[in-house]
Amino acid sequence: MVDYQALKHWPFGTIAHRYDARDCILYALGCGLGHDPLDRRQLRFVYEQDLLAMPSMAAVIGTPGSWWRLPGTGVAWEHVLHAEQDLRLFQPLPTAAAMQAENRVTHLHDRGAGRGAVARLVRDVRDSAGGLVARASRIEVLRHDGGFSAETGLHDEAPPRLPDMPAMSRPADIQISLPIIAQAALIYRLSGDPNPLHADPEVARAAGFDQPIFHGLGSFGVAAHAVLQGCCGYRPDRLRRLAVRFCAPVYPGETLRFQIWRTGDDSARFCADSADRSVRVLDKGIAEFS
Repeated sequence: MVDYQALKHWPFGTIAHRYDARDCILYALGCGLGHDPLDRRQLRFVYEQDLLAMPSMAAVIGTPGSWWRLPGTGVAWEHVLHAEQDLRLFQPLPTAAAMQAENRVTHLHDRGAGRGAVARLVRDVRDSAGGLVARASRIEVLRHDGGFSAETGLHDEAPPRLPDMPAMSRPADIQISLPIIAQAALIYRLSGDPNPLHADPEVARAAGFDQPIFHGLGSFGVAAHAVLQGCCGYRPDRLRRLAVRFCAPVYPGETLRFQIWRTGDDSARFCADSADRSVRVLDKGIAEFS
């Protein structure tokens, strides 16, 4: 059973995270950069000469890992679903750095017995001088953990969610298709998420999937690629915010088709479909840039 007080005061501590150029390249490869090895704009993220760091990598710096699996959480970790990710960037990521991260559970909302629960986690990533580099927040649905507040009455209001896509009266301003290679999940897991759901067919089947699925934050990185290409001229220093709702699993080997609508000089909304299955997989996307 979920213990509200334990989760709201979970002792994450300060997490030190050091990375270098190799980590930047590995992360970018896992997100699909370099699928066209002759595209010099992509090459900047996967080749050490004049290397750039993907801004979405801030979403994996200083994570507490698979902490839901730790004794004491009371959470059925196999049934936790990553529903939304929102990343705000306050300065560009260098290609090598020592960072520190502070994680906290800001919301733990009980939907009721049989209806699951919703958690919001926030992480501040700071540089060695204490400057705020990024703030990452995520919504996770604890599908088998509803009803925990029945005895104590302790739970939070539902966390804020991303706004719906506005009704668009015109076709997308930008359309981009990006492939996800068959080995994408096996590469991406080396950037900090070794959950066997993304590698082991038996674990995936036990969770209700026909095959291992791609990481939510992996598809988040693919979305960052689409926005960098379509809105930022492949300049990572321009990206200020990237947020998205994960609405269906993404599988390695398929292609994501992005539709992006400009909503101002420095903002856009987007969504993405699996071109192979004609299924909406990313929705309510928000991009802000300079």
